[in-house]
Amino acid sequence: MSSLGPYLRELRQRRGLSLEELSRATRVASSCLEALETENLDVLPAPVFVKGFIRAYCQALDVTPDEALALYHQRPGAPPAPPVRAGADERRGGGEPRSRGTVLVSFVLLVILGLALFAVTLALQSGREGGDRLARQAPAVLPPAPSDSLEPVPAESVPTPAAAPAPAIRPSAPEPPRASDVIRPRPVTPTGPGFAAVVRPLASPYRLVARVSEPTWMRVRMEDGRATEETIPAGEVREWVSNAPFVLTVGNAGGVTLELNGRPLPPLGARGAVIPRLVIPPPGQ
Repeated sequence: MSSLGPYLRELRQRRGLSLEELSRATRVASSCLEALETENLDVLPAPVFVKGFIRAYCQALDVTPDEALALYHQRPGAPPAPPVRAGADERRGGGEPRSRGTVLVSFVLLVILGLALFAVTLALQSGREGGDRLARQAPAVLPPAPSDSLEPVPAESVPTPAAAPAPAIRPSAPEPPRASDVIRPRPVTPTGPGFAAVVRPLASPYRLVARVSEPTWMRVRMEDGRATEETIPAGEVREWVSNAPFVLTVGNAGGVTLELNGRPLPPLGARGAVIPRLVIPPPGQ
């Protein structure tokens, strides 16, 4: 039997490859391959690397490295070869099915993970849309009160204003509004001679009607402490009756018009203006 170097050189020459071509195929330096063929193993690194070079050399030539490794261990002064466990060839031959099985399992796990992420995303989105829908459809809940308490009037019983209502601004739009569409609150106070002149002295009980043309948040409080607040959708009407003046907080002055005992009140302010406190009728009326 020939030694390691001539055996490797014969394999390479039989394939018609040069050391440079074999170096490119194995990504091992040609000087290391030449040292293997000349059996100048002293210039090579540790034995574990030398065995790796031999395996790469043989695999590039489509030859099993077993015989070359056996020749490497049979050289003079070489340590004995490690014992080969029974069934090593069977395990080595079964490597490809195991590799395919690993790829298949990884693919199945990726598909399951993707479906789980999609289901979670869909559930979160459905829950958010359902919450928004319930918030829009939920009726206003008013605390129990005596006969002079605040009594919302259904929208169907009051005629809607002649002007077409502006489009409702949905509270939870899927896209953020543009800067030009944002309504910036501007606190205003609709007081002065003009407002007080229109609200002439009236006898109690007072009947206050609010007609909403744009979604408007309102808080109506009585002098005795009873109060209600809600965001009233566009096109709806609310009515309150009390023996004492009303104290209002309005979040969109331009989106609501008021009537007191059947008398229209002056405009409260511009669209988007905030009225922190408005007493109707004014004190002294």
